[in-house]
Amino acid sequence: MPELPEVETVRRGLEHALVGTRVRAVEVFRTDLRWPIPTERVHALVGRRFAGAARRSKYLLLEFSGTPALSALVHLGMSGRLFVATWDVRRPLPRLPHEHWRIRLGSRVLRYVDPRRFGALDVVDTGDVAQHRLLRDLGPEPLGSSFDGAFLHGATRKRSAPIKTFLMDARNVVGVGNIYAAEALFRARVRPTRPAGRLGRAACDALATAVRSTLGDAVAAGGTTIRDYIGVDRRSGRFQQQLAVYGRAGEPCPECQALIRRLVLGGRSTFFCPRCQR
Repeated sequence: MPELPEVETVRRGLEHALVGTRVRAVEVFRTDLRWPIPTERVHALVGRRFAGAARRSKYLLLEFSGTPALSALVHLGMSGRLFVATWDVRRPLPRLPHEHWRIRLGSRVLRYVDPRRFGALDVVDTGDVAQHRLLRDLGPEPLGSSFDGAFLHGATRKRSAPIKTFLMDARNVVGVGNIYAAEALFRARVRPTRPAGRLGRAACDALATAVRSTLGDAVAAGGTTIRDYIGVDRRSGRFQQQLAVYGRAGEPCPECQALIRRLVLGGRSTFFCPRCQR
């Protein structure tokens, strides 16, 4: 599933390619992705200009001008992809396999492809975005100013869940998916099974710093491509080349040469160094 760095990479690509273009047409090929698509609201985007792209957790917020301003809330689900292509008005644009909707903006087309159909598209008034049912209960952004060691220390008191499980709960902090939780815990030298409430302030400071640096490095690398993910320009991410522990069970730790171990935690594969992470 695309996580925060992948979604942020897509956001930047969309903003670079589309800001200022006007919506000329919308096509919705099916209306039943993870939730029903409000087709009338989607077609209300026609004639509006693409004003910018924001992100909340793993949700893209595509902003369009007008009164009231509208925002298209997009989630990529497990296998969703957004592509920007050139539109030649003289020629038909064949539908791609598993392409479920497209928006024509100026001389370009934004196309959504999703084989597993777990993605989502909604259109809401921009002023109401924060209260959307999918966003209103989310935790803080890990790259925002409110996430630091002090926050993490306060939020984990009396919490018995493993720290990795805590990090991956979007009600606590958003966007720290399986890969990035494993890598951040390695950078902070914290074992993923340690109860969250047993982390002292120094460990919380180290972990918050590691979460931010891991996600920041992943964004700079264009995300992580393990299977399906590619950006709007169809380029793969490169952060997989920097992975220290994720997917490396049985290989030597890059720091101490002990063999990386794998366990299942919360139904997800978890990788760690038994020597470096305590």
